[in-house]
Amino acid sequence: MDEVTGAQLIAEALKSQNVEYMFGIVGVPIIEVAMAAQAAGIKYVGMRNEQAACYAASAIGYLTGRPVIVIGGSSDRNQETTGAFQEFPQVEACRLYSKFSARPSSLEMIPAVVEKAVRSSIYGRPGATYIDIAGDMVNAKIDRASVRFVSCCPAPPVSQADSREITQAVRLLRAAQRPLIIIGKGAAYARAEKEVRELVEVTGIPFLPTPMGKGVLSDDHPNCVAAARSRALLQADVIVLLGARLNWILHFGFPPRFSPHVKIIQVDLCAEELSNNVRAASALLGDIGAVVRQLLETVRSWRFPSDSQWWLTLKEKMTANAQISKSLALQSTLPMNYYTAFHHISELLPKDCIIVSEGANTMDIGRTMLLNYLPRHRLDAGTFGTMGVGPGFAIAAAVLEQTQKSAQRVVCIEGDSAFGFSGMEVETMCRYKLPIIIIVINNNGIYSGVDPKTWKEMEKMGDMTTIAPPVTLLPEAQYEQVMSAFGGRGYLVRTVEELRSALQESLDNTQMPSLLNVLIDPASDPFKYHLATKNNWEN
Repeated sequence: MDEVTGAQLIAEALKSQNVEYMFGIVGVPIIEVAMAAQAAGIKYVGMRNEQAACYAASAIGYLTGRPVIVIGGSSDRNQETTGAFQEFPQVEACRLYSKFSARPSSLEMIPAVVEKAVRSSIYGRPGATYIDIAGDMVNAKIDRASVRFVSCCPAPPVSQADSREITQAVRLLRAAQRPLIIIGKGAAYARAEKEVRELVEVTGIPFLPTPMGKGVLSDDHPNCVAAARSRALLQADVIVLLGARLNWILHFGFPPRFSPHVKIIQVDLCAEELSNNVRAASALLGDIGAVVRQLLETVRSWRFPSDSQWWLTLKEKMTANAQISKSLALQSTLPMNYYTAFHHISELLPKDCIIVSEGANTMDIGRTMLLNYLPRHRLDAGTFGTMGVGPGFAIAAAVLEQTQKSAQRVVCIEGDSAFGFSGMEVETMCRYKLPIIIIVINNNGIYSGVDPKTWKEMEKMGDMTTIAPPVTLLPEAQYEQVMSAFGGRGYLVRTVEELRSALQESLDNTQMPSLLNVLIDPASDPFKYHLATKNNWEN
């Protein structure tokens, strides 16, 4: 009799579903699951925090097209309702937050449950699924012949939009005076860059990327109007949404940020997303690549004129805003401001690097200052604005690049507050020799902080729990020493020259991770610059 354990069944089932990477922290009862995964050929990356492990898994899912499958160990089946160690209704709890949540009823059913979890995660709108494994199932054995093995699930079906809606969409585009294409994360996940590029270049329509839609078309593409974002959104009369949602990132599509008369052509894989917040004038349900090809078949004979008033208006605004950013970036005062730091970082970063970013000001300004030239080469805090994702995302990207031997660098740009959430993952980077470059933009606080002199004066005033502003952190904290403690390279950066030197050294070093602790002006408040130029910036 060929016996197999529950742990082996889980690992083999995952491998048969083309799952190549596992991130986690092991403990009873799932240590053997991780060991079995390695034996089955799955790469296991041990993290320092379960949160960061899930962030890493979500990033690798986005980059490879295999979304998150969460596997959790639970108490033995014969101990249910007895107050077992960490007994909790995990399946029920996860059902609210996942597309599929289940516990295999027996060892025989493990492969079938794994297949359904994987299939559920990638079909329709992608999303996480959960598999609960009872502790007594991990090491239990069964005759392999009695197991219900399942083959790898097929690739997600590709659907096209209703031809009548396509006709309506093209009619709207042809009549538009101020058309705009918004490229969302969905277009990146769908690997629709070829089709989207053709649509933009055939029609001549200006486009805006959402944060993780950056790079589907290069940020330096002549049709990219990101530098005139506010004006483009406000004045567009027809907008094509490609895998982007009208949520808070796009101001819900509401006035005063959008025209009250704007007509939306919405392309989305999820039927429930169509017409959210703003009724779609044309609702195109289907795979983004397939739907864009449908549009191209009908719209090829039409092109929006490059000498139109709309293009002139956008170009004028782009030029004006570029001048504002340039004047801020070229300031020579010390400490540096955000724009100066990002300007010099952007000059040295390779065009094919993967940029991971999180923080408040750091992420927001980094979106405009750091260009992306390739699809799926930007990972940031996304719709939820979750802080702490950066190191996990960076580890996932670096593990993938290491496997593919692409030599593309992973650069993780963190606010100092954001770095504190998952900073211990630098040990993971050093343990696996992942040459990630972390750049901490350190302004001594959340949004803003105080300088060391002010901090010392406050300490003299009494109890800091009643005196220190809630947004402040310890001034000039030596975050680079965290990296040095585990064998990586740490740099304390105060000047432009030190920044450029440290970043170039880090780019030249492909054997170990680095951390640049970039001290900027704690009063470097981008909102101040925004308000000072509001009439020019927003119009």
